[in-house]
Amino acid sequence: MANAKRKNRPRKPRPKLSTRKRHGLLWLGSATLGVTLLVWACIQFAKNRAAPSARKVSSERRSDRFSGAGGTEERELANPTTPGEWSGVRALQANSPPGRGQELVDAARDQSAAGSKTVPVPPATLEVAQAVMVTVELDFGSTVPTIAAALLDIERRSQPDDGKGRTFAILDAYGERTLTGKLHLSMHVSAEKPGIGSLIFKRTGATLWSSRIVPSKDPKKSQFSGKNLSIYIDDGAGKLLTVDGSNNPSWIMDAVVKEKGALLDTVWPSGVEHEVTFIYSACGCPVKVMARREGDRVVRTKELPVMFPDDPAAVEVIAKLMRW
Repeated sequence: MANAKRKNRPRKPRPKLSTRKRHGLLWLGSATLGVTLLVWACIQFAKNRAAPSARKVSSERRSDRFSGAGGTEERELANPTTPGEWSGVRALQANSPPGRGQELVDAARDQSAAGSKTVPVPPATLEVAQAVMVTVELDFGSTVPTIAAALLDIERRSQPDDGKGRTFAILDAYGERTLTGKLHLSMHVSAEKPGIGSLIFKRTGATLWSSRIVPSKDPKKSQFSGKNLSIYIDDGAGKLLTVDGSNNPSWIMDAVVKEKGALLDTVWPSGVEHEVTFIYSACGCPVKVMARREGDRVVRTKELPVMFPDDPAAVEVIAKLMRW
């Protein structure tokens, strides 16, 4: 009964807000909303200002990365932040002066604006009697050729300053098939006379190497005469023995070993393997092969490297001497 009386008891009406108080609350709510919108707008404005600055800093860092980086035989400009801007640009910069990198970056951007991904770069500089190792990966399709066969697909272009002969030669080459089905090829290139030299992949027309060859600063080094062939035999203890061919032997075992004062026939017994070094180049760079004597002939125990592919006459002389 007591509970029933409480429920039936009349409730006091809530006090009504005066007009002034209602206006005050509305003003306070509007002010709060306005401040919130103002703060949000300031944040968005700050973000929009920061984005261009960040892009500018990123661009400057990429440029600084390449400026003054001369002296590298082969360089690869890094891909930009935005794909397709100027990706995959490769530049040869052997002995190039400091500051050359920035010129390459600017050239890449100009070429990108023209709708191309690559930039033709002036050839590097190489002195006569110097050499470089050119390493590339070539796509021959489903059938990967031997190193000797692959060299036939590489054009040697020479533009000698005097208009005669060649400016360089490949001394040796080696390589192997990659996991992706391409041919990994390394070529030892020797500079012989002033001019321009280039290696071109015939199947695609791509330039594998290009260089401006200049006279040597060393007065003792001259242009390649193409006359002197030197042969050395490793004695097995890390010492080279000089094979003296002054008696013009038709079989290498009849040549005299200079350090021994005896014929090579007495120094190199049958069944023994030696490392044989051949020098026939302006740079004096060694070309080394592994060989074993088998009675009255010498056989190579390893197929690579391919020796003197640009000097078949020298290869013929060596083949007759070694009887392989």
